[in-house]
Amino acid sequence: MGSDTPTTGDFGQRLRELRTRAGLSQEALSHASGVSVRALADLERGRTRGPQRRTVRALAEGLGLDAAAAARLEEAAAPGRPRPRTATAPAAPTTLALPRDLQDFTARGPALAHLLDLVEHADPARPVVTVVAGQPGLGKTTFAVHAAHRLAPHFPDGQFALDLHGMGPEPVTPRDALARLLRALGVADAAIPAGTDDRSGLWRSLIRDRRVLLLLDNAADESQVHPLLPGTGPALTIVTSRHTLAGLESVHRTDLALLRREEAVELLTRIIGPERVRAEAQAARDLADLCGHLPLAVRIAGQRLLGRPHERLGKLVTRLAEDGRRLDGLQAGNLRVRAAFALSYRQLPEESRVFLRRASLAAGPHFSPETGALLACLPYDEAVACAEELTDAGLLQSDPATERYRFHDLLKLYAAEQLEAEDGPEARDAALDRAAEWMLRRATAAALRFDADHHRDAPHGDPDPAGAPVGREEARAWLEAERAQWLAALRRAHDTGRHRQVVDAAEAMHWFSDLNQHWELWVEVFRRSADAARALGSRREEAVHLNYLAWAYNLCVHDPHAALTAADAALTAARACGDRLQVGWALGYGAGALHRLGRAEEAHERLREAARCLREQDSPHARLGELTVLNTLGGYLRQAGRAAEALDIHRRSAEICRAGIPGQPDELVELYHAVAQQQIGNDLATLGRWSEAEAQLRQALGFFEAAQMPAWSEPARLDLGQLLSATGHPEARETLLAARDALAALRSPRQDEAAAAFDGLSAGA
Repeated sequence: MGSDTPTTGDFGQRLRELRTRAGLSQEALSHASGVSVRALADLERGRTRGPQRRTVRALAEGLGLDAAAAARLEEAAAPGRPRPRTATAPAAPTTLALPRDLQDFTARGPALAHLLDLVEHADPARPVVTVVAGQPGLGKTTFAVHAAHRLAPHFPDGQFALDLHGMGPEPVTPRDALARLLRALGVADAAIPAGTDDRSGLWRSLIRDRRVLLLLDNAADESQVHPLLPGTGPALTIVTSRHTLAGLESVHRTDLALLRREEAVELLTRIIGPERVRAEAQAARDLADLCGHLPLAVRIAGQRLLGRPHERLGKLVTRLAEDGRRLDGLQAGNLRVRAAFALSYRQLPEESRVFLRRASLAAGPHFSPETGALLACLPYDEAVACAEELTDAGLLQSDPATERYRFHDLLKLYAAEQLEAEDGPEARDAALDRAAEWMLRRATAAALRFDADHHRDAPHGDPDPAGAPVGREEARAWLEAERAQWLAALRRAHDTGRHRQVVDAAEAMHWFSDLNQHWELWVEVFRRSADAARALGSRREEAVHLNYLAWAYNLCVHDPHAALTAADAALTAARACGDRLQVGWALGYGAGALHRLGRAEEAHERLREAARCLREQDSPHARLGELTVLNTLGGYLRQAGRAAEALDIHRRSAEICRAGIPGQPDELVELYHAVAQQQIGNDLATLGRWSEAEAQLRQALGFFEAAQMPAWSEPARLDLGQLLSATGHPEARETLLAARDALAALRSPRQDEAAAAFDGLSAGA
């Protein structure tokens, strides 16, 4: 375009005439220059009279102006730029320029889009304030700086960045911060009011009509930020803080999550180059995982590798894989993960520091305030207050639905380091013992809710009866939520020689384990209880818990070799102490292992021997054992092609259930009856008696679902789905799909069978 720039009128008029002469709409010029349509409209209407030089340059390029025309457009903009509103001659302005943007900035697309949407749809009379908060190392400042650079064209009247040093020993006071901001606007020192309120009022009046962007980085708290916020007008303020700043009203929240694994690898790629990442793709993924997908940690790993161009990624992975060396490895120059965590840690009051350190001892990925209270030796309410303070400080993450908390992996390592340095082994061991004793007592009392011999009694022995779970549903919820904690407590009790407590806890868990037989942890529970019984010198209890262990190997981890070894050891112990009931159970569990090993005839013989042994006994427990053996034997016979014989055996089992078992709760007998019905349904289906089979399977499935026993209901659902498929029933597809997904989630050995049944039905559709 030529250099014939209009010479009359103010900047807005000149811009409009240039745009019209170029044949551009506001939208087209916005696209060409990167200046928003809203900002262009404000400029042309005269609402914004003095855009910054960078904005004028962008407009000149978008309009295609030559150098002379661009210079004249700049001259038109200069008179409208901010001047100090004082008779005093202005001092040289103190600029608060945006920090350098990182060229390798990665991800955060949704958060950036959210900010852009806020800006584009903002009411010009209402300033936008967004708070970017979160744990150390999330890249809050990096994100805010990048966003500010991206949004700069929307704010032609200026962009200012101010570090408030919120994590330092002396955060910037609002009064001093306002002085710096006023100087940046060109206000002379002599014209800056003395008081904070007056400075705040002057600051707000000066930017009232200006499209400015204010970045307040590293804020300490709400009181530091509030006086700096614009009162009216089209300004945008981005505040970063490690605290949530929940007391700031009418602000937007920009939530930054951990990077996804692929985003972490992409950041690493941008730092060290694609060639090195492609050469060690798996090591790059492992490195991202060891960094916990925390942006700061990934950046440090990348910078470290960048400074060592010949070092393999796998070498750093090996170093970081050792928990005790990971934080040492995550440092490059003055970038250190440990230092970032230490800034927040030092800000905490003593009680919260103790809570953070001791909470690192909690087992599993998350913990309750109850666990934190035990470890820190605090009352429950004080523990909750500490956990909430740590969450607000970004050092813990709270569960969105339940009152539970979790560490980021690297923060947990840091807290454990501080525990070792400040508490020492004696305090650590005392905390672990205190928590283990309490947890195991609570777990034992809760599990007894499911014990057939204690079903009518309120369990005794809970360490806090007033706060104990009430009824089976609460007990079940507690046991499931806290399983990492009570398992850790069981381990500690075992390792410290509290054998009676281990045996009693595992015994209480026996019936509860049936509800969750997909949990692999039962192998460890019953292995430790069998060891404890042996240490106590009780052959009968050793036989009992070895039988539980054989059950766990058979049904929880599907290891028939280990199951047979445990069952044979249980049989030896039971015979040594003359316990016929445990002999019967050991024969039954051994038979299950033999069948899984393909030794069908040996399995059948052991089951028949077990049935005879149990039938000769009069106790209710012998009847339950007999039912288990009969149901299992019938199933094996059906698989061997002897469905009619299997049906007779399963009907005998159902008759025992209908007759009732004295001393046993009705719901337990109904469970065994449901198992018999499932077996009878499968027998009838094998014999081609479809309608009779369907009725039996539906009844069994209904019972298991009502009892919330997925390890039982989903195999029954698969059996029903296969029957419906064979008969062309319209519910077949839905039933098989549900069974396939549920069995896969349970890691059931029948998941492949379910997938094949569903695929076969789909292929034939």
